[in-house]
Amino acid sequence: MSLRIVFMGTPEFSVPTLSVLAQAGHKIVTVYTQPPRPGGRRGLDLQKSPVHQAAELLGIPVRTPLNFKQEEDRAEFRALDADVAVVVAYGLLLPEAILTGTRLGCYNGHASLLPRWRGAAPIQRAIMAGDHETGMMVMKMDIGLDTGPVALTKAVAIGPDMTAGELHDKLMLVGASLMRDAMEKLEAGDLPLTPQSDDGVLYAAKISKAETRIDFSKPAAEVHNHIRGLSPFPGAWFEAEIGGKVERIKVLASTVEATGGMPGTVLSDDLTIACGEGSVRLMRLQKAGGKVLGADEFRRGTCISAGTRLD
Repeated sequence: MSLRIVFMGTPEFSVPTLSVLAQAGHKIVTVYTQPPRPGGRRGLDLQKSPVHQAAELLGIPVRTPLNFKQEEDRAEFRALDADVAVVVAYGLLLPEAILTGTRLGCYNGHASLLPRWRGAAPIQRAIMAGDHETGMMVMKMDIGLDTGPVALTKAVAIGPDMTAGELHDKLMLVGASLMRDAMEKLEAGDLPLTPQSDDGVLYAAKISKAETRIDFSKPAAEVHNHIRGLSPFPGAWFEAEIGGKVERIKVLASTVEATGGMPGTVLSDDLTIACGEGSVRLMRLQKAGGKVLGADEFRRGTCISAGTRLD
């Protein structure tokens, strides 16, 4: 026995779940993903999503509707006669016609411990908030934003220096395994569903460009969480005058130090920067258009000496 599954996902985060479900023997009748977007070196080539590419390698049909506002797209979905839809980071809000368009409904793999961090950027927001734990949840979807009942949960610790990229890579594997277990239980008819609590609801808003700049007036722990929560993408940054030119520099890793001083001041040549409380030492950096470098290598090519003020 196996389930007839419609898989809906777009980024790299979704690919392990698609692969695991196919390996488990389920029939993936169709994959839905975001349409190809401009990309490549000059942004002129249309790039298929990671899920689109993975589906083609598996020989699974792919559909890329812009949305499900057209009745034709909704009818095509229903005509697949699927048992269940599995949704992992698809990137579209699904209308009720799709949520109810399969025999058993839609199940979402979400990267937080709901109801904390509902929404678009749960991995980044958990780290930026200084959370010590997050996880993956399999949830039956309803018309709300990540409000449906929870089926399975797997908690994951967040280390003090873990970046969003590192947590992303861990959660996507945990999520794949959890969804495989959920579909096995669903097929057997013993998948539990527990309503979410109304307490502790937080929303993980999409990261805006305006909040990526580093504010060294904040305590060092907050600055550190901001840096690692935005690493590797979109990247937290500051500006410094180097050789008479103001340059933007991304910071992709840091550590918290006890030393203090005027916020935004470089305290030592090892790139320790004073914050509102304490300081942070910058560990991995990237100049605009350049490679990501460790602090030692970065300093060999770029001089930001002690006493420099950063903006």
